[in-house]
Order: sequence, then C-alpha cells, then structure tokens
Amino acid sequence: MKHHALAMLLTTCMALITLSCSKKSPQEVAPISVVTETADHDATVRAPHFVGIVEEKTSTPVSFVGSGTLQKVYVEEGQHVSKGQLLAEMDATQNQNMLAATQAQYDQATDALARLQKVHDAGSLPEIKWVEVQSQVAQAKSQLEIARKALDDCRIYAPVSGVVGTLNFHAGSVVLTSEPVMSILDISTVKVRVSIPEREIAAISPTTRSTLKVEATGGTYEGGRIEKSISADAISRTYDIRIHVGNADRKLLPGMVADVVLSSADTDAEEAAPLTLPVRCVQQRSNGQRFVWVVNGNKVNACDVTTGETFGNRIVITEGLKGGEQIIVEGWQKVGEGTVVKASVSRK
Repeated sequence: MKHHALAMLLTTCMALITLSCSKKSPQEVAPISVVTETADHDATVRAPHFVGIVEEKTSTPVSFVGSGTLQKVYVEEGQHVSKGQLLAEMDATQNQNMLAATQAQYDQATDALARLQKVHDAGSLPEIKWVEVQSQVAQAKSQLEIARKALDDCRIYAPVSGVVGTLNFHAGSVVLTSEPVMSILDISTVKVRVSIPEREIAAISPTTRSTLKVEATGGTYEGGRIEKSISADAISRTYDIRIHVGNADRKLLPGMVADVVLSSADTDAEEAAPLTLPVRCVQQRSNGQRFVWVVNGNKVNACDVTTGETFGNRIVITEGLKGGEQIIVEGWQKVGEGTVVKASVSRK
C-alpha cells in the first residue's frame, strides 16, 4: 500500500509540474507589427495639385562635322561624362591617307624652298620664281592643316559635363554631316513642367512656393524659381510653367512624373492647415461613431474622432486629435483595446 500511495503521489506531482510549464506568461506573447503615421496638420491638402513632368536643365546635341561610318562608341545611355571626354569616333582610314599625302606635299615644298634659298641669296633666282616657291609652301601648309583637322573631326568629345541621353547611332551606322549622334543632358538642376489652367495662371509668380512629390524616387522636393510661359496651348488653353528643382544627387531623371502643389499665401498659414489622416485608418462603430487606433507606448487605445471633407485618399479630422499622436495606418485589423504592438513610422 505504501508503495502504491507513493507512486500516485509522484504521478500527481509530475502532472502539476507539466501543467505549470505548459502555461505561457503574458510577457511571452509576441507584439503585433503595425505601421503608424504621426497626426499632423497639412497646409497643402487644400492647395491645388497638378501633374508635372521632369525635364533636364539643358540638352546639348553632339555630332560629327563630316560624314562616315561610326566605328566606336565609348559611352552608354545614362553614363555621366566630363567635358573633353572622348565619346565616339568614325572610320578614319581615308582621312589618315589624305593626311599622309598632304604631309608629303608639304615636305616636298619645304625641301624645294630650302634648296632654292641659296640660289636666291646669290641673286641667281628670278624674284617671281622665289615668290612662286614660297606660295607653294604656304598652300601645302594650309592643305596639311585641313587634313589634320579632318582627321581630328573623326572623333567627338564631350563639349560639356553631364549625362548621356539617347544614343541615336551605334557602331557600324553611317552618320551624315551634323546629324546628332547623342545628346548630353545637364541634370544638376532639373525643371518640372506643369500645365496651368488659364484661370489660375495669373496667381502664379516666379516666387510662388511649390512642393513636389516624385513616386519614382520616393522623395519630396521644394521647388525654386518658376519660369512662366507667355503663350497658351491653342486646344487646352493652358500655360506651361517650369519649376527649378535642385538635383545634386541626380535621382531626378527626365520623364519622371511629379505631384506638384502650388501654395498661395492663404494656404501657408499653419492655423488654417487641417489635420488629415489616410481614409483607410478611420474605423466606425455600430453606432456610427468613428475612431482611430492610437499607439501609446507599446499599447493600443481607441480614440473617437469627428471627420470632415475628403481630399483624395486623405480625410480631415476636425475633433478628437491635437496632433503628434501615432495613428495606426497599417495592421489595424489585427489590434484591439490594449493590444501590445511593435510600431514602425510610415512616410506620408
């Protein structure tokens, strides 16, 4: 009996130990990953938005002076080049032969001049003959310089520093005189071209503030000086403006699309700027009350809000938030009151 009782006691103790070990501590629950956005006032939400196209500051066409067969191209599209860098060359066989022939003529003429120099100094050479020999040397020298220039023209060098644009020809192509082989783009500063309706162009000045968002780079840029066209498009009745934007890192490339916001004086005031959030993060209870999930520390709490008008994919919050709160914009479907989360801040 004693052995039986001892065995039962041991079995019971093992069961209790196993049960206690299987229970998880609340601290072992992994936090839920969410993405938050800082509630903030946005002065641009009521400002007019336009679509802009990035353009290079300048475009310099590069071409050969003469015609011929393109032999080598030393650069590629998008490659940065420096002023004076060799870009391409044509087949120079004919020009090299021409240079050799004119060099021989020049050598012959100078040799004849040297031989007749003594005769002329001795007074035994008619003056007209001496002038004729000198003229032959001058002509031969001119022809030699022309041949050298023609040989040099078989190569083209970068006239400015910049980025190679579209290559119009490749090795083996026949290039005609002054036909652009490529272009070199200056994108150290770019221009963003925007079409402005006729009724709004008068409000834009060279110093009008502008903000540009470029999806391709994921960046937001402050616009600089504005160039304004003086003639309207005959069909759309719009005027083109070009906004100067610094591009030291050369991330902005010609052809990229930009969302352009032009700010007038009345939209720059901070007190007039509404607080906005993405529409998707505003939830609604069964009684119709709207709310958002706010992260406090590492826990989530619901915050009732009152909403206003909608601008695109953003909605104005008129009551409930002061600004600066961390609002869950992604992952709100997985949380509830008091949920422990791991938050990362989203870029608007």
